[in-house]
Amino acid sequence: MKYSFTPDNDAAMTLRRVVAWVTALNLAYFGVEFAIARRIGSVSLFADSIDFLEDASVNALILLALGWSRQRRGMVGILLAMILLVPSIATAWTAWHKFALPLPPAALPLTLTGLGALAVNFSCARMLVRVQHVGGSLSRAAFLSARNDVLANIAIMLAGGVTMMWTSAWPDLLVGLGIFAMNLDAAREVYVAARREQRTVSPHA
Repeated sequence: MKYSFTPDNDAAMTLRRVVAWVTALNLAYFGVEFAIARRIGSVSLFADSIDFLEDASVNALILLALGWSRQRRGMVGILLAMILLVPSIATAWTAWHKFALPLPPAALPLTLTGLGALAVNFSCARMLVRVQHVGGSLSRAAFLSARNDVLANIAIMLAGGVTMMWTSAWPDLLVGLGIFAMNLDAAREVYVAARREQRTVSPHA
């Protein structure tokens, strides 16, 4: 039996096109940010780079799951909620090691890389906000990730500015922990949406 997640085929095609673009953009900037994070020793950039990789994975899964039944989409939504925890765990681990050796990252590369990430994530969020309710919990997961990333990138840039004036590892660490908290909340929201989608399943979903 063939399922359709929306009666509007144009909306379906738009969602697929948007998600494909978001997947490519996230994967490309992951490589950039990860390399710079390792070079300057930044917890916040490391956390954000892992988040870019996670976003690329989430959107790739969404492309596979679009058109499935509501119940199967709900199951994938729960899986995506678990995936959203990955960058949070990676951030906590990196921050723990940073506490042991609190060396501040280079402020200018931190700020400029955060600015580039902001441009990418803001573009993704603008594309996804128009389709966040088309694919149920799946498109909602993609939008939440992009929205959280915009907020995280602004915080990274602020941390870079503070580090320029006050040479300390703490601004970078605090932003990294903030990203940790946002990803936990995003995982919770996606899980709740997925469970709601499963509860409202019907034979014609």
